Amino acid sequence: MSGSSPRRPTVVSLAPSATATLDAMGATDRLLGATVHCDADVPAVGGWLNPDYDRLAELNPELVCTSDALQREIRDELRNRGYRVHHVEPATLSDVLDSFVELGEAIGRREAGEALRADAEARLDAVAERVADEPRPVVYCEEWSDPPMAAGNWVPDAVAAAGGRYPFVAAGERSREIDEATVIAAAPDHAVLHVCGRGDRVDPAVVAERDWAVDPEVHVVDDSLLNQPSPRLVEGIETLADLLH
Repeated sequence: MSGSSPRRPTVVSLAPSATATLDAMGATDRLLGATVHCDADVPAVGGWLNPDYDRLAELNPELVCTSDALQREIRDELRNRGYRVHHVEPATLSDVLDSFVELGEAIGRREAGEALRADAEARLDAVAERVADEPRPVVYCEEWSDPPMAAGNWVPDAVAAAGGRYPFVAAGERSREIDEATVIAAAPDHAVLHVCGRGDRVDPAVVAERDWAVDPEVHVVDDSLLNQPSPRLVEGIETLADLLH
């Protein structure tokens, strides 16, 4: 019918980032299920890397959302089973913002995705204005602690957006194991712990206990604020700006 809205598919999200983005769009009305790691009041369909395919079949969604290279095999299995899959692998902050529009389009609500990106850009512009004349401290971000891993992907962009310098991993590259000599050479002013899967349940003493010859100010940040390519990342950048300045 001319002028009618596009039909919106029923959705199961197998990626916490997609679930959070759908929620920020106000688009959870079509969400049938999500992983046990997602913050959503819908039936659970297993974990991020071990979905329950039988439960998924019972829910019978018209679209399944996945994210990250670690879910490629799941994406392929879903397609082999006949599901329509929306899969994204953002590597930079710009990619994350673009993914909001892509998900909006996939669920028939491109305008909601565009509005979400516009809101994120406005918030990032406000942070940039706030930190423009501030000194830019060196920041070490740790995504995993055993062994220590410096965060990659969009985290270097996040640090730069928050008014810091990040000489450990280039934006868009994967997180990597870091050695003591590299950290000492960079002489970080701040160390941010956002250990994957731990929320904010991390002991900040873990840095001092290594006896590294550095003395940064240590902060523990909920891992979803930096590890999740969703609107939570914008909140993470705002949080980093507060911590650094």
